[in-house]
Amino acid sequence: MVPARPERPAGFAGSLAGGLLLTARPRQWIKNLLVVAAPAAAGQLGSGRTVLQLALVFVLFTAAAAAVYLLNDARDAPADRAHPHKCRRPVAAGTVPVPVAYAVGGLLAPAAVAGAAWLCNAATAALIGGYVLVQIAYCVLLKRVLVVDLAVVTAGFVMRAMCGGLALGIPLSRWFLLTAGFGALFMVAAKRYSEALLMGEGEGGTRTLLREYTVGYLRFVWQLAAGVAVLTYCLWALEGRAGDAASLCRQLSMVPLILAVLRYAVFADRGAAGAPEDVVLKDRPLAVTALCWGLLYGLSVAGL
Repeated sequence: MVPARPERPAGFAGSLAGGLLLTARPRQWIKNLLVVAAPAAAGQLGSGRTVLQLALVFVLFTAAAAAVYLLNDARDAPADRAHPHKCRRPVAAGTVPVPVAYAVGGLLAPAAVAGAAWLCNAATAALIGGYVLVQIAYCVLLKRVLVVDLAVVTAGFVMRAMCGGLALGIPLSRWFLLTAGFGALFMVAAKRYSEALLMGEGEGGTRTLLREYTVGYLRFVWQLAAGVAVLTYCLWALEGRAGDAASLCRQLSMVPLILAVLRYAVFADRGAAGAPEDVVLKDRPLAVTALCWGLLYGLSVAGL
């Protein structure tokens, strides 16, 4: 028996425009702030032009991500209608008709790529285009391939972190890419681990592939990724510039970073890291630790 379609929400949320906005997942837009990562790591956030350029990159990447969400929800609408929670998504609920979701998603994706080529450069356009293609492949096939699903989600975070640097022509260091990559894998694997721990080993819940992972394996992955991320960051912090000794603030920044990783690992170990944005934004000690790291890192970029 097919469950009854939920009632359309009242007000703006029940309109076509409101449904399209909700389908674009505004809560997930915080991830796109990672476009600031590479310029921040290079200490190039001092000019208004740079800030405006990064704001533009944020908008372009958000549009690309929204296109993927729209296409994914349009494709999964029949299955979502039979799900107790996903049936409330605007496309599944009928607020946004499936053809409209396909049309808007199909327009947003090339518009984001064309906008990046026109307003930024070819490298940025290629990266955003690659992101869209990889994410569509993930929605269609790769999310059902063991281990590859972790790699694809991790790559999405790394692409965000790279995008701002490419748009501004900033060289991306090996330490930045390694730390960003393994840091992202740490959070992705910790999220999967939390979901598997809460639902029970062998139960897929909303992610069928979780049945193929063991809790022990996912724990191994996030612990390995956390260790490598900390190691690569420490190697960067201890490495001087052009043969000079590393600054004191640069070395001291290792302390709050390690504490932040350990603090986040507490939530992962409890199975409470299923929503990384909630952990980062709502845990006060973690926020204070992150602020301390940001202060020390900023001072190190300034040469202190």
